[in-house]
Amino acid sequence: MNQSLVVLAGATGDLGGRVVRELISMNTKVRALVRKETPEEKKQRLCDQGVEVVEVDFTNHHSLVQGCSGGSVVISMLSGLGNVIINIQTKLINAAVEANVPRFIPSDFAIDYTKVPEGTNRNLNFRFEFMKIADQADIQVTSILNGAFSDMLTGVAPFVLFKIHKVLCWGNPNQLMDWTTIDDTARYTAFTALDPKTPRFLKIAGDQVSANILAEIMTRLSGKKYKVLKPGGLRLLNLLIAVTKRLTPTTDEIFPPWQGMQYMRDQFQGLAKFDHLDNERYPVKWTTTQDVLTAYLK
Repeated sequence: MNQSLVVLAGATGDLGGRVVRELISMNTKVRALVRKETPEEKKQRLCDQGVEVVEVDFTNHHSLVQGCSGGSVVISMLSGLGNVIINIQTKLINAAVEANVPRFIPSDFAIDYTKVPEGTNRNLNFRFEFMKIADQADIQVTSILNGAFSDMLTGVAPFVLFKIHKVLCWGNPNQLMDWTTIDDTARYTAFTALDPKTPRFLKIAGDQVSANILAEIMTRLSGKKYKVLKPGGLRLLNLLIAVTKRLTPTTDEIFPPWQGMQYMRDQFQGLAKFDHLDNERYPVKWTTTQDVLTAYLK
């Protein structure tokens, strides 16, 4: 058994659950911090894997300190808007500091938000605001940036338009974009949790592809000619984002339509492109976009 105790908030989510499975496979002791209102079946699934499940009040400092106590690292897999990413994560990192936990991994897992201008991408700007708070805390912080989840290429991210054999493009069709599967991100995160000497940022990408490369991949895999569809440039996309945002009712959705458009804009303009990759740091067998698309087309 690995002697590390990994304390994880957000273990019942998709990425969090996969990180738990990776850590358990590495013989690591895991403690999951869960809300009292978390459904019993979710807590039981964690217990069945050998996870120590601790109910906490994320708004109560003493409760969080007790939950973090004894941990070698606290990983935040929390998902939400500003109240979660900024406020709750601030409470969590403060509790980790008081509990003398040496390391903290925030819920970043995105393109390089440090390069995104303020006010242009809501969800990424939340992460930038928390970064400034985390960097003032007396704890070693490591953010993992994985680009976009390549699993989304077959669903919610409208890059590949399967029905009309097109690849959507705003801007430069040769602009490379960073993509990593959820599973690969989870495995890399587990290795990071067990490594006491990590830098402030780790940047990973299972693949780096452009709209033109995606069209070539889809043509080769499907046997049908895929072409790049360019309805306009980035200036038009910015206008569409503004209009969509104005017409969208105010909700607590994490990913309203205009938010997804902001991510797409940031990828196509290349600002958030990684300047280097830390893929070789841990033994992860990276899944390419072609692997993802091949599995989808079977």
